[in-house]
Formats: sequence, structure tokens, C-alpha cells
Amino acid sequence: MAHDEKVFVVDDDEDVREALGLLLHTAGLPVVTLDSPGALLQRVGPEQGGCLVLDVRLPGMNGLELQRALGERGVRMPILFITGHGDIPMAVRAVNAGALDFLEKPFDNEVLLARVRDALAQDREARVHAAERIAVERRLERLTDREREVMEAMLAGKLNKVIAHELGVSVRTVEVHRARVLEKLEAHNAPEMVRLVLSTPTYRHWLL
Repeated sequence: MAHDEKVFVVDDDEDVREALGLLLHTAGLPVVTLDSPGALLQRVGPEQGGCLVLDVRLPGMNGLELQRALGERGVRMPILFITGHGDIPMAVRAVNAGALDFLEKPFDNEVLLARVRDALAQDREARVHAAERIAVERRLERLTDREREVMEAMLAGKLNKVIAHELGVSVRTVEVHRARVLEKLEAHNAPEMVRLVLSTPTYRHWLL
């Protein structure tokens, strides 16, 4: 478990907060209980790992509004909503807007724990991929202008002789640049290079 990840429970019902806090703590999960959306927004930022367990109806703003506010602040932790029967339509809208799931009260404790663990695993995986993308972006900065031209031609699937003709250089020169691109991007071959580069925000549009 990542040392900085936490399960944030937000519910204005003190009894519910305490029960969920005890359940998660007993299960060995690092939990923080809060009584309002404002308290959560003050506590978390984009760097925070973990997941959120939110009541759909909260003081000051509802779950959908809090979900939007978190997204605007760059907080991408998975969200699990807990809801009463009358709040299910709102919870469904929240899931359609990106929440991981919702659980209707009264819910089974083991089901909740399983979904929280799933959410934590999903967040962990997402953060690993984000770190990898940042690393590739930094490697891209090492490329010279000419190496970037060759790399982009490779992304377009062009053969060495075509690249050479377009750039007005020899095929051998293109081969040298290709080798340097792979080396600087720490890719073993061209397909791996393409996968790495297209995973970055800078080149993701090439997939469209």
C-alpha cells in the first residue's frame, strides 16, 4: 500500500462517519473521516492518493457538485458514493460523470470493503501510469529538433527511405537518428517507442 494513500469518508451524519471509520480502520485501511465537502476540499489536492467514500447528499453541495469541484482542482481519486433509495438517480448521474460506483444504504460491509480496495488498486495503477507518462515527457525533451522530426515520421509509419527523402538526408543518417531516438526514449524497439510516446499528453492526439 502506498504510504500516502488514504480513504476519505465524507458524511454529515456522525454515526455513519464513526461506523465507516471504525470499519475501514479495523480492516487495516488508512481512513480520514470528514463532515463536509468544504473540509474535504481543504484537505486534498492532485497529489493525494487513495479514494473517496462520499454521501450523495452533503451540506453545502451535493455529491455531483463536489465531484465537479474535485475535478476542477485536479483531484482524480476514485469516488464511491453511498446513497439512500431516493438518491439513486443522483448517484447514477455521478457514476456516469466518472464515479467508480455507488452503494445503496444499508450496504453490506464486506461489499464496501471490497469496493474500497478495488478503488485503491485502481488509483495506484493510475498513478503509476501517470508517473510513467511524466518520465517519457522528460525523455522527449532530450531529443534534438532533427531527432524529433525523425521520431514523428516514425510515428506516422514512414519507411527510412521516405523519411530520408522528405528530410533531404541519407538513409544512413536516418538510421543513426532512429537509434538515438530509441536510446534517449529508453525504448528497445520502434513499437515500444510508439507506445511510450503515444501515452503522453503531448502526442496522444496522434491516436485520433
